[in-house]
Amino acid sequence: MKENKKKPILAIILGIFLLILVAGGVFVLANWNRSLGEPLGLPTRTSSTSGGSEGSGSNPGAAGEGEQTGVIPIPTEPVGDPVCGDTKIMYLLAAGVDSTDPEYLYGLSDVIRVIRIDFVTPKVTVLTLPRDLEVQIPDLIPSVQDEIYNAKLNQAYFYGGPGMGFYEGPGGGPGLLARTIAYNYDLYVDHYIAINMVAFEKIVNAIGGVDITLGEPVDCRPEGAEAIDPNNQLPDYFGVGVNHMDGQKALTFVRCRARYGDIVRSEHQSMVLMAIKDKLTSPSVVTSLPELVSTMLDDVQTDLSMAQIQQLTCLLPQLEDDQIQFVRFPDEWLVQGWADIARVGRSFIWDIPKEKIVEFCDLFEADALPPQ
Repeated sequence: MKENKKKPILAIILGIFLLILVAGGVFVLANWNRSLGEPLGLPTRTSSTSGGSEGSGSNPGAAGEGEQTGVIPIPTEPVGDPVCGDTKIMYLLAAGVDSTDPEYLYGLSDVIRVIRIDFVTPKVTVLTLPRDLEVQIPDLIPSVQDEIYNAKLNQAYFYGGPGMGFYEGPGGGPGLLARTIAYNYDLYVDHYIAINMVAFEKIVNAIGGVDITLGEPVDCRPEGAEAIDPNNQLPDYFGVGVNHMDGQKALTFVRCRARYGDIVRSEHQSMVLMAIKDKLTSPSVVTSLPELVSTMLDDVQTDLSMAQIQQLTCLLPQLEDDQIQFVRFPDEWLVQGWADIARVGRSFIWDIPKEKIVEFCDLFEADALPPQ
């Protein structure tokens, strides 16, 4: 008799458990393709093998201002099926923000990269856009649009931040930065990821640090530090050979430019990016990659969906080093100049004709840039 009473109780418990599983599964499926942040709402040049667009704001559930606003013909689309997911090409804006604010209310995007991700070939091309380019910023609120008649490229993120209140369009700081790049250079991105200094340190520490091999020393110490550190013992000095860097050291390394300038600084950043890729695909880390990604999402700004993050995670181990290309403007283009920048005054800029940058970006989109 007692056994008969236990059966209905057990059935009820199993039923409740089944309902929880079903509800959880429905929740996961419903949110799998939903943007984690506000979509950009820009036109897109990308499509998926299943038909329809996969560009900014195309995620189901991402309604409102963030919805996709049109499709622009793709200059060159790879032939074949993607090795991961159903998106053939994705353009991702990556911004390194010079701030420790966890809410991303303010900050300058001192690192600006547009990443062309080809899931068919596969291949990843990373374009560096210098922060000191003079640009016009679109879509500001009317009360400041005339006042901010120009800016440096890295200020677009700052003016778009919610702390400033100068921009009411989708995507906040990353949204205005993406719009500024599109407005000035006709280069459109599908999605964004912005990482501040705290998030960068956390990411590097979470994977156990990175190893950077140097053929010559890199001195990131303040000017004049030689007098108090003749034996090069300060942590801001990186010697010849393998340097293991935790988050703090890696941040110092990528921000180091007092003795080197922006070109070398950009090269240091590329070295760290490759080191992070190597670490993420190492046997000790790759198996825990999904867990690492999920824990890092709270510290970054992105409009990627979990489905897109899974697609990128799938692609990463399949990339050889020669399938990751870093490109930047030719050295002879980097002519130093000066301009009167709104709200700043006379300021240093890279004096590069806009038509040259547009042409370079066209070649980048067509995957027609030679290896550098």
